[in-house]
Amino acid sequence: MAAGLGLGRVWPGLGTAIGRWQIQDVSVPIAIGLLMMMYPILARVRYERAAQAARDWRMLGASLAMNWVVGPAFMFALAWLLLPDQPALRTGVILVGLARCIAMVLVWNQLASGDAEYAAVLVALNAFFQIVAYAGLAVFYLNVLPGWLGLEGQSIAVNAGSVAISVGVFLGVPLVAGLVTQFVLVRRKGRAWYEATFIRRTSRLTLIGLLFTIVVMFALQGHTIMSMPLTVARVMLPLLGYFAGMFILAFFGAWALRFSYEKATTLGFTAASNDFELAIAVAVTVFGVQSAQALGAVIGPLVEVPVLLALVYVALWTRHRLFSGRANRDQLAA
Repeated sequence: MAAGLGLGRVWPGLGTAIGRWQIQDVSVPIAIGLLMMMYPILARVRYERAAQAARDWRMLGASLAMNWVVGPAFMFALAWLLLPDQPALRTGVILVGLARCIAMVLVWNQLASGDAEYAAVLVALNAFFQIVAYAGLAVFYLNVLPGWLGLEGQSIAVNAGSVAISVGVFLGVPLVAGLVTQFVLVRRKGRAWYEATFIRRTSRLTLIGLLFTIVVMFALQGHTIMSMPLTVARVMLPLLGYFAGMFILAFFGAWALRFSYEKATTLGFTAASNDFELAIAVAVTVFGVQSAQALGAVIGPLVEVPVLLALVYVALWTRHRLFSGRANRDQLAA
């Protein structure tokens, strides 16, 4: 983050130069970083176990409720509470809350030792609902619901094609690559060689891709952050409350429901993470690249990355203090 901000400060034109490198409103440098992060994780997933995980209706139901009912409503409430006089910035923040994560959640989940198979299933589920529901939710939370509550609405029309492109690039490409790689190499070399050699050698790409993406994101917005610190700080408030609140609610709610640590971690990060590329693409397409709505959406990942990295340590800290002790008590009771 410091390197990205430093580059943006020393070289003010860097963000503009990087921002021009786009295909169908998708930032190519950020796409490269995300694909580097996700490919090793999706190549590691045991897809036969993922099929079994898909039958856990309690886990799937909890994830759907947190992602598509609680999450959007929570962000809507925080945006109106903390940005009542900033309709454009508020719109950008709400767009972030509507875009459920299909990419970086896999990284947070891996760093916190969550369940990789459940993460793959929940991400695929989010991808499906993203295509089906994002446009309708955007219209509902920005135009319809404010009218019902007597608030000022924001007219918006979302192109479903941009949603499908985001899902296809950031989930479809690495998912297909991971599936093909695993199928071919396991058949030729065997499962033991694949996991001991290929997975071990490629796993470092995840960390490299994460660091690269963080540097690029902060370099893109370094000038904005330095030139409008108070505006950025105001937008950060609802985002901080959202990411931390969603994780706490999902993670500790799963603990209360007696989910395992791995499942609780996966549920917590899938609920708290967001597809920032989709939110930014929609804001830029509908309102323009220089709009305040786009600025509000762009600040989303700048807050999400450090907050969720911190929450990785929170999850790991609770592992032995909450989950292991309960497991031991359950074994003694049995």
